[in-house]
Amino acid sequence: MGNRLKPMVTGGFLLLPLLFFNAESSHASPDQADGLKPGSPGSAGMVEQELNDIDDLIQQGIDDRVTPGAVVLTAKNGMIAKEDAYGEVARYLDDDFTEMNNPVDMQTDTIFDVASITKVFTAISAMQLYENGEFDLDDQVANYIPEFNEGDKSEITIRHLITHTSGFEDWVPLYTEADSREEAYDIVFSSELTHEPGSDYVYSDLNMISLAAVIEQITGERLDEYIEKNITEPLGMDDTMFNPPESLQERTAATEYQPDVERGLVWGEVHDENAWVMDGVSGHAGLFSTARDLAVFAQTFLNEGEYGEERILQPETVEKIGTNQLPDSLDDTHGLGWELDQAWYMGDLSESETIGHTGFTGTSVVINPNEQMMAILLTNRVHPTRKGASPNEIREHVADQTAAAIDAWDASHMKSLVEDLDAEGEFSNEEAFQHLHTHLTAVHYYENQEEAEKVITHMEGFQDLIDDQLNNEVISKDAFNILRAQSEDLIETWE
Repeated sequence: MGNRLKPMVTGGFLLLPLLFFNAESSHASPDQADGLKPGSPGSAGMVEQELNDIDDLIQQGIDDRVTPGAVVLTAKNGMIAKEDAYGEVARYLDDDFTEMNNPVDMQTDTIFDVASITKVFTAISAMQLYENGEFDLDDQVANYIPEFNEGDKSEITIRHLITHTSGFEDWVPLYTEADSREEAYDIVFSSELTHEPGSDYVYSDLNMISLAAVIEQITGERLDEYIEKNITEPLGMDDTMFNPPESLQERTAATEYQPDVERGLVWGEVHDENAWVMDGVSGHAGLFSTARDLAVFAQTFLNEGEYGEERILQPETVEKIGTNQLPDSLDDTHGLGWELDQAWYMGDLSESETIGHTGFTGTSVVINPNEQMMAILLTNRVHPTRKGASPNEIREHVADQTAAAIDAWDASHMKSLVEDLDAEGEFSNEEAFQHLHTHLTAVHYYENQEEAEKVITHMEGFQDLIDDQLNNEVISKDAFNILRAQSEDLIETWE
């Protein structure tokens, strides 16, 4: 599947990416550190019909039992374009799909077990300590965990842990061997390596469990305490936490029926068994959050470490986090916590600068800095069993349609955008909307005839028209900026 955000050639014409975010044409607030704002596709400079296409595939996933429910949030330039809930928070009593008498409907503020997205919070906690001079990335982990002095583990650095190149195997069943958080740590610290540190990329929970131990050793605080104090509380992420209280159960998405470990239906507790045996607090899993809270977290990275009046990272640290840390010889791209350019779930939002992460419970966050946009998908696809189909098709589709919603490289898409802007009251009268809509209908006719000269001439006329509308105050400045950027890019594709 092609990447719609990168230049491509079709029908003999070069299709260039449409970049709304620039000094002259951004629809966003001049202060990009401002918080997210509720909006709509048009107010974010996106085409509603493309985002609406997300709905059918998610509903099909619910019908096919890929997941009982989901929440989707997309945003661009700090403006939320889509925030919708589907299906149910809890539907089944067991892995035979016995239905509850009173299933709980999904809401946009449903709290999800985000699973391995926890790893990003652990990594960012470590990078805060790095920024404060507590360690260098290439310091040996043995400086903080004495057990790492044994054999090849003495060569493991903090960078190795964050980039999954330590040499640890991908997973060990701590929950079958440990009875406490301390015993789980001991098992991880004593685990043998499967390859030399730095020689291969193996995504491993053991890396982030160990990194959490380093954080706790340096700060004297348990990981959940540190994250609350230094990330979620400053950013106002009030629905993000480890071990949510019982009072929030019905707001929390149910996960798996786990009779083998005598847990029954897991609902309101961490799904991951290894995190469960670690009292629900681990560097690899255990965090719960909402789509809106994760959007705040994502926007903080689009704002280069700042949100509102709070800064949790310096811009140079954010840049380092989003830079590939792995040698070209390793078949992966990975920053410091975030994954990079993973088309299998980032879809057409994927670029070398795109950052993101997934979680086993069916969650994903994708952030494209070049387009100042994000796509967040939260599902409870392990309810009532992890044995169902993969949610990757849904993940990729959400990202694809988010990309398509800004890829309005023809006049037909621009007509849809004008319709969205009109519905949002961006024109002071119906006549202004009709003039633009009619003009774009003519442009689209010449596009279909592949008459490039006439397309360009008519789009230049379109620009004159919106200039006059702005001077006469019948179009908002925001709508003008969006349509001006669109028209300039459309002209460029036909030149």
